[in-house]
Amino acid sequence: RQRLQMKVNEYKENQNITCVSLRPVQTAVLGKTPKVYLVPFSLSNYKPGQFKPPKSLLDKDFNNEVACKKTEIRKTCKRILTPRMEGTSSKAESTLQKSSLDVYTESNKRQYNSTSDTVIVSVDMESSHDLDSDEDTTPGLDEFSGLSPYERKRLKNISENANFFASLQLSESAARLREMIKKRQPPESKRKKPKKKENGTGCRRSMRLLKVDPSGVSLPAPPAQPTVIVDENPLLPPGPLEMTPENQDDDSELFKRFLQTWAEVSKTSIKNTEKELVNSKSYKANLSGMVITEDTVHKVTRGAIFSVALHPSEIRTLVAAGAKSGQVGLWDLTHQSKEDGVYVFQPHTQPVSCLYFSPANPAHILSLSYDGTLRCGDFSRAIFEEVYRDERSSFSSFDFLGEDASNLIVGHWNGNISLVDRRTPGTSYEKLINSSSSKIRTVHVHPVHRQYFITAGLRDIHIYDTRYLNPRKSQPLISLTEHTKSIASAYFSPLTGNRVVTTCADCKLRIFDSSCISSEIPLLTTIRHNTITGRWLTRFQAVWDPKQEDCVIVGSMAHPRRVEIFHESGQQVHSFFGGESLVSVCSINTMHPTRYILAGGNSSGKVHVFMN
Repeated sequence: RQRLQMKVNEYKENQNITCVSLRPVQTAVLGKTPKVYLVPFSLSNYKPGQFKPPKSLLDKDFNNEVACKKTEIRKTCKRILTPRMEGTSSKAESTLQKSSLDVYTESNKRQYNSTSDTVIVSVDMESSHDLDSDEDTTPGLDEFSGLSPYERKRLKNISENANFFASLQLSESAARLREMIKKRQPPESKRKKPKKKENGTGCRRSMRLLKVDPSGVSLPAPPAQPTVIVDENPLLPPGPLEMTPENQDDDSELFKRFLQTWAEVSKTSIKNTEKELVNSKSYKANLSGMVITEDTVHKVTRGAIFSVALHPSEIRTLVAAGAKSGQVGLWDLTHQSKEDGVYVFQPHTQPVSCLYFSPANPAHILSLSYDGTLRCGDFSRAIFEEVYRDERSSFSSFDFLGEDASNLIVGHWNGNISLVDRRTPGTSYEKLINSSSSKIRTVHVHPVHRQYFITAGLRDIHIYDTRYLNPRKSQPLISLTEHTKSIASAYFSPLTGNRVVTTCADCKLRIFDSSCISSEIPLLTTIRHNTITGRWLTRFQAVWDPKQEDCVIVGSMAHPRRVEIFHESGQQVHSFFGGESLVSVCSINTMHPTRYILAGGNSSGKVHVFMN
């Protein structure tokens, strides 16, 4: 009873609004039943003596209860809730806790209502006046005797609140709730694997697939069949091949006239005039007059172009292109219709990396391929004759050792060098040399001293002398070690051979002085040029202009697309722009030996021709 009374007093003093549950609270305190009445009133309209307790409380024999001795009340207060609560039912205990919670919840809900209203709580309890008058004499309060009344009341409220919350047993309730939540969590659903029936009959299976005889005896294993390896690019049969165009009818009169015309033109092209250098002014003027049009651009082969050659005729223009697919295309630009002037042949099955017209007989065109074959196309007989064949190796480049074009030098991708004589019967080599290079990309013979030739390897360039070649291991006369990355090509200058131009993947063109082939060849010029073509473009190869000793032709990655000519000093001589006719990169380029005609091939099989 004292705990409830103090809680009511606390709400009266510290809050403007105090709300108590409207339903009466019944609990066993000193054997009496307390009754709580809620009466709303306003402080502004309050008058003393306005509210009085009901008569039901006043009618009781209150005087007799007041006459009880203080000692009996104190003894009874000591036994608050102790003996009685043990004998009472659990229903009374739950009712007390529920009523206390109702006081808190109702007060929290209404603590923001109007501050002018409050509740008068009247308690009808026997001997309540005696308890109020004897508050200071209850045991347990002597320890607060040295404090002020306010401090004593504050500490008393703190202790009572602590005891009240301890009686609620909130920590134990929270622990029970946590255990209930853990128990209610559904277990992780795991798919149960079906149990295999050991003794049960399984599904039926084919005895043929199990390789079991119907009687239950296992069948003998079938004999192992040899695995057949299918070559993606099978070699063509050895021997000569007919010159049959793939894009046109070989029995047409037009193709026959084409072969006859070029056989006759080649006879008149054998007599070549002596080559003389042209001064720079007239050379630049002639280059400026070279243009490209839609009529001089045409698709000649299927796939990227790896090699280009120009026929040395003075009256007609014939361009030959070797493709990645192994095709060799011929395009006669003097014909009225471009479609009728293009003839495509298939003498190889892999990329044609090197293509030359014979200097002794321009009616012959020699082509070398990665498939290990070297063939000679004869316009007069309309066949591709097989010159050299090695199915165990792959060829990269070749050149003529003599002006009669009877002796050839062939470079292999594995670093070997072959010497081939076309006059001997058969398609084998005369001598096979193991060079000091791991790979050989290009081979070029000195134009004056034919015993010397230069090879471009992976990262090294060597000059050899054919008189001192050793089949086992040949040592070069001179080695150029200035290159830091992969080398694409190396060529002597066309008239005297006094210069060597190299193309390297470090975006540099280098020109060396080879006028005196000795132990060292000095570096003259380094030209900065973008040579990074990527995966899908043919690598750049800088070549000399056969009419000019000191000028180099090379493709360009710059925009707009162009073909550039540099002087050996490093200065740019001229750039060929084509506008809408030149929209792709011409990686492989070549110049006519006597006329101002430039032919270039790109990665789509098109040939671009600049001419006067």
